[in-house]
Amino acid sequence: MESREYKLSFFQRHGEKITNTIIIIILFVISLPIILSYLWLVLNSFAVEMKYGIIPTKLTLEHWKFLIHSVRGYPNIWQVTLNTFIVAVMVMVLELFITSFAGYALSRYKFRGRKTMLLTILVLHSFPSVSLLVAVYYVLRTMNLINSLWGIILLKVALEIPWGAWIMKGFYDQLPWEIEWAGTVDGYSRIQVFFKVILPLVRPGMAVTAIFGFLSGWSEFIFINTFILDQQTWTLSRYIKGVIGDFRFVDYGLLTSISLFYMLPTLMFYFFANKYLLQVNITGTKG
Repeated sequence: MESREYKLSFFQRHGEKITNTIIIIILFVISLPIILSYLWLVLNSFAVEMKYGIIPTKLTLEHWKFLIHSVRGYPNIWQVTLNTFIVAVMVMVLELFITSFAGYALSRYKFRGRKTMLLTILVLHSFPSVSLLVAVYYVLRTMNLINSLWGIILLKVALEIPWGAWIMKGFYDQLPWEIEWAGTVDGYSRIQVFFKVILPLVRPGMAVTAIFGFLSGWSEFIFINTFILDQQTWTLSRYIKGVIGDFRFVDYGLLTSISLFYMLPTLMFYFFANKYLLQVNITGTKG
C-alpha cells in the first residue's frame, strides 16, 4: 500500500514534467530528419567534398562566388533577387491593403448572402494553383501580362485575398462595437474611426497577413515557371530550378549555396515577425 501511494504521489508531483518530456522527445524524433536535412544543406554549401555524403572533408567559399560573379548561362543573382523581392513586397502590400477593408466589411456589415460568401471565398482558396493554369494563361494573355512580373503579382494577390480576408475578419471580430461607438461619440466619422481607432488595434492581424503575403510571393514557383519566359525576369525559385537542370549533372555545392541564400531572407523575416503568428484568430466571435 505504501509503495502504491508513493508511486501515486510521485506521478502527481512529476506527472506534468514527465508528460512534457515525452512530448518533447516525440517532437524531436519527428523533426530530426528535417533538422538533419537543413544541416546537410549548410555543410554542403561550404564543403569541397562530403565523405559518405554527410561529413565535409574540406571547407571552401568557392560555391558562394555566384554572389560576385554571375554563373555562366544564368542571369545575375542580384537582379533575380530584386525580382523576387519586388514580387514578395508587392503581393504583401496589395494583399494587406485589400484585406484590411474586406475583413472589416465581412466582420461588421450584415448583408444578404454574407454567410454564403464567407464559405465561398474560403473554398476558393482551397483550389490547387496548378488546376488554374489554363484559365490563368488565357486571362494573362488577354491582359498582355505573359512574361511580366505584374501578371504574377496580381495573380498571387487574387489567390491570397480569401485567406487574408478571413484572417483580418477574425481580428476585427475580437473588437467590441463599443469602441467604434465611443469614437463616433467623440466626433469622428465612420472613416476616421476605422483609420484612427480600429486599424491600430488590429496591427497584429495586419502583421500576420503581411507575413503570409510576403512568404507567398517570395516562394512562388508554379506561375513563375509557367508564365515567365525571359531569364532577366526570373525569381530565385526559377533560378534554382534552372541550376538543377539535369539532375544527373547537378553541382550540389552551387545548388545548396543558392538554396541557402534563398532561405535566409525568409528566416530573418520570420525571426522578427513570428510573435504575431501566435495571435492568429481566423474564426472570430461572430458568424
